[in-house]
Amino acid sequence: MKLGVSTYSYWHFTPEKTPIEHVIDEAARIGLDGVEVLHRQMESEDRAYTQRLKRHAFVNGIDLYALSIHQGFVSPDKDERRKNVRHTLHCIELAHELGIPSIRLNSGRWGTVKSFNDLMALKGIEPVIDGYTDDDAFQWCIDSIESLIPHAERYGVLLGLENHWGLTFAPEGVTRIVEAVDSDWLKVTMDCGNFLDEPYDKLRVLAPETVLVHAKTYYGGGVWYTLELDYAKIAEVLGDVGFDGWISIEFEGNEDAHTAVPKSVETIRAGFATSLS
Repeated sequence: MKLGVSTYSYWHFTPEKTPIEHVIDEAARIGLDGVEVLHRQMESEDRAYTQRLKRHAFVNGIDLYALSIHQGFVSPDKDERRKNVRHTLHCIELAHELGIPSIRLNSGRWGTVKSFNDLMALKGIEPVIDGYTDDDAFQWCIDSIESLIPHAERYGVLLGLENHWGLTFAPEGVTRIVEAVDSDWLKVTMDCGNFLDEPYDKLRVLAPETVLVHAKTYYGGGVWYTLELDYAKIAEVLGDVGFDGWISIEFEGNEDAHTAVPKSVETIRAGFATSLS
């Protein structure tokens, strides 16, 4: 396994963005293998900028291994779904331009709970729009992702569906979509911090199809919530299926990232001591 950090760890959607170049510098300084790029954190999509990021990563010995994007396919509006498909197709090409071989994909959610804090109070479960069912939403999502597969294969960019609220708040939702699409180009991004109760059995359900792991930490208390995650148990879950890919740190606490991310590295390395050695 290789250990990296998401640029999100240094920027939690505050008004002033942390430059991705700075995260690359920090990753190199603390001895990480790579950086996951949060799309919304990018300064621009101009070719000069993307090529500068690639160069900066290479000369610092850092891999850019994933592009984390935001989109969703849960909408009764066909035009809205098409817009999100077009956005994802564009991000596949952008990842290819950056030399990034994978994308974090979302299913999307109904949007009937507007506040994220309220959504967390509901443990990620929200009511459906009147006149529709979850089965409708799953089919919209499956159809949308199926339309992406030829583009992903053409550009060599693996799609990793994350357990990220909405239809994927439970592991069965993730596996329902992945099994229905049934493609080598759609697998799972396992987020260790997105199951709020008894996560280990749920993570075990996702493990066989997992190609990227988001390892959450919460030093200084979580921005939205705090979980006590046992990374030795998570390492065991992944080891049982022979996972040998990227572990991507997502620090989501209130402590300064420049002290919290190195602590996170120690925590993850201790938990994955055998696998990372």
